[in-house]
Amino acid sequence: MENNIFDFFKEINVSITVSDTEGNVIYMNDKSKSVFSDMVGKNMMACHKQSSQETIKRLINEKATNVYTIQKGEVRKMIYQTPWYVDGEIKGLIEYSIILPDDMPHYVR
Repeated sequence: MENNIFDFFKEINVSITVSDTEGNVIYMNDKSKSVFSDMVGKNMMACHKQSSQETIKRLINEKATNVYTIQKGEVRKMIYQTPWYVDGEIKGLIEYSIILPDDMPHYVR
């Protein structure tokens, strides 16, 4: 590890995409790149339909979180979009895309 910098998220089995407040992609882990291709340095707004662009802008303006599930073929995923901050100032959004196994247990605690 050079300069104590280590990318803990690079190879995990969760897609992580980070953008700034303008929609410019500033980070993608390997899983995200395998799903969307490498978009680092590009603006993600052009890849989204108008309603999704409006949601992204709303999340940033309202500092809100958006969580939902999707299904593509047999694969179910949870999408978790949330702001990220530096010293209390919103800097953009992080999107986590997590594959949900069919046999995933659910616990009430």
